[in-house]
Amino acid sequence: MTATQRAELVTVTDTGQALVEVPNSAELSPGKPIIPPFNPYANSLNFLLGAYAMPDLAQPSYVSSIPSLTTNSSSLSLASKLLPIKAGQSAVIRTLLYPNATQMVPPYNITVREFTKASSHLTNNLGKCGIKSEVVLLANTTLGAENRMTSNVLSADANSLSYARTEPEILRIVYGTGNENLPGGFFPKGANGKIARSLLL
Repeated sequence: MTATQRAELVTVTDTGQALVEVPNSAELSPGKPIIPPFNPYANSLNFLLGAYAMPDLAQPSYVSSIPSLTTNSSSLSLASKLLPIKAGQSAVIRTLLYPNATQMVPPYNITVREFTKASSHLTNNLGKCGIKSEVVLLANTTLGAENRMTSNVLSADANSLSYARTEPEILRIVYGTGNENLPGGFFPKGANGKIARSLLL
């Protein structure tokens, strides 16, 4: 897979749409959608909450792709340069959200922690791949670094290693359908990369 194909697969061209669509697709609790619609531009906190999901999706996609790029040095070089940027974006957003984890998000009457949990729950459910997106403040140490921490500024497994997402997992999430063969969400006509096209029904 070329770097261009990878970019087509994971890049959302309309950031504004991404900031709105992911939070508005989440449920604050089972069967309880976000009402009124989430506005990422209402304040700085809302903007961070809207931006929360995107680096968490991009970073694991690069982690997954880099091992397969060893025969293409230019693609490997590009992916190796993009991965730390995506990891840094995720860390900055999570660092800014973490001290506000118990702050209420008006008018939804839930905390920042609960809001990030709803967003992570949505991406995990759509990806159908277990827990690869984690809330900024964990309920217990089970998923924390070395099973010792509840702080979660870096989204990583218990060994502090980044999660990886396969191409079908990414497509299930960006399509918003939970099905890599069924377009929707950010790509209503389907993503345009070779892998994405090969998976369309």
